Amino acid sequence: MIDSSDRPSARVGTGSKLDEKHALDRAADVPPLDEESGGGMSEVAEVRKGLHSRHIQMIALAGTIGTGLFLSSGRAISRSGPLGALIGYLVMGAVAGVVTLATAEMGALVPLNGGIVRYSRYWVDPALSFANGWNLVYSYSVSMPAEIVAATVLVEFWITINGAIWITIFGVLMLASGFCIIRVYGEMEFGFSLMKIALIVGVNLMALVITCGGGPNHEPIGFKYWKRPGPFVQYLGIDGSLGQFLGVWTAMNNALYAYSGIESITVAAAETKSPRRAIPNAAKRIFGRIALFYVISIFMLGLVVPSDDPNLSHYSGTASTSPFVIAAKRAGIKVVPSIINAVIITSAWSSGNSNILSGSRVLYGLAKDGLAPKIFTRLNRFSVPWVAIAMYGVLMCLAYLTVSSTASIVFDWLQDLVSISTLVNWLTILVTYLRFFYGCKKQGISRKSLPWAVHFQPYISWASMILCILLLITGGYVSFIHGHWDNESFVSSYVNIPIFFILFFSYKYIKKTKIIALEDMPIQGFIDSYIQNPEPEPRPKSKLRKLNFLWS
Repeated sequence: MIDSSDRPSARVGTGSKLDEKHALDRAADVPPLDEESGGGMSEVAEVRKGLHSRHIQMIALAGTIGTGLFLSSGRAISRSGPLGALIGYLVMGAVAGVVTLATAEMGALVPLNGGIVRYSRYWVDPALSFANGWNLVYSYSVSMPAEIVAATVLVEFWITINGAIWITIFGVLMLASGFCIIRVYGEMEFGFSLMKIALIVGVNLMALVITCGGGPNHEPIGFKYWKRPGPFVQYLGIDGSLGQFLGVWTAMNNALYAYSGIESITVAAAETKSPRRAIPNAAKRIFGRIALFYVISIFMLGLVVPSDDPNLSHYSGTASTSPFVIAAKRAGIKVVPSIINAVIITSAWSSGNSNILSGSRVLYGLAKDGLAPKIFTRLNRFSVPWVAIAMYGVLMCLAYLTVSSTASIVFDWLQDLVSISTLVNWLTILVTYLRFFYGCKKQGISRKSLPWAVHFQPYISWASMILCILLLITGGYVSFIHGHWDNESFVSSYVNIPIFFILFFSYKYIKKTKIIALEDMPIQGFIDSYIQNPEPEPRPKSKLRKLNFLWS
């Protein structure tokens, strides 16, 4: 990466927000970035900077780890085999890392709330910002009930009562944290992330002990399950390499849900202290975090749980079908399931909190740019967009669908819907980033003048975008195989595509927007703002802080 140490020394300006606003207004032929136009830097002064670097680091580290890893990863192993699932998570982890790096590079230059919603407006077309912004609103509206459903049915591991009670309890808790000052959210996520990290490290150590024969049954496993039933699964009963390839391809789609939200570290940039340093610091280690918490976990699970275990494919939503719990039960360990269940509940709660934060800030960003009703810019006494949060509180009621239906069916639908909307969002990020990259090139702007830049661009973004397009087109391929038609798979895989294009072209037709020419992108205005408003230097590390590798 290219850090601030690699760039020319910055000119020191007055550092006032007014200067920052005027620097942005000097941009090329685009709508002026002031409060009257519905956008701009006014929010920097309006919102409260309650997220510190350690919060952003930990949120990036483990904030998005939820039921996708702890529960649905077993489905990837059952459909793809241990090696197939490992390849699927490894490939999609690389794509998720590239998307996060692209987001962080743009977010370091444009530290506004809303993330990609704001960047696509400046680098591509307001119509793309509108379409993807509402795609994200829809995604968070769906993923938040999915996490509430997961937390609710997880409680049934211990006690069975009316699910509506737990839906209400978790919904109220998530809303309460959303309405509080952003610092409360940051501290909660900091604590939740530590718990999730401890669980992942613990279960991976447990898997290693079981593999080596250290469990109560003292049976060494090694790569036993890679030999029988085998490293791959003949998906859909299709023999040969084609069935194995389809299993791996399906695992990649499954991994999408587990990685969803990993790119959202810039969504609350305006509420982050020193965002032009905190955001790059959080993104620099993204590949190491993906390898540590996702890829290694899938690898260890593939060692201790056979792909033909019936509990893997039968999803009940409780920890009893978590592959980590299945591994413990097979080894004869009795205490671990309850511990895992408790931490997974906090993970679901944490992911729900993250969805409220990200969703409300996206809606706030849309409203600031005039792409959503102005009412969503209203802030409460804690400087958080309370109207946007309240709207998500209403949408939480989707979770009550589980009261009259089986949790597994609802969870599958919600998970697939989130996966496809995540894919659309990633494609938007990559398209926007490539436009930004070539805009810098067209205007003769050196990448060293940016707050932070990523190596190997634009090649890694092009490769990731091509793979995402293929996944989007083939997301519902199972429905086209004779005898495997599935309404849920087809609808959830493709319904997002026409909705997105309807939003995009409708806005273009009504507002008569045009794709911003490369030479007209307001890149230099943001760079001027960055130079004239330098961030304070970080405190030097003390003796104990030098040992910190998680959020330093």
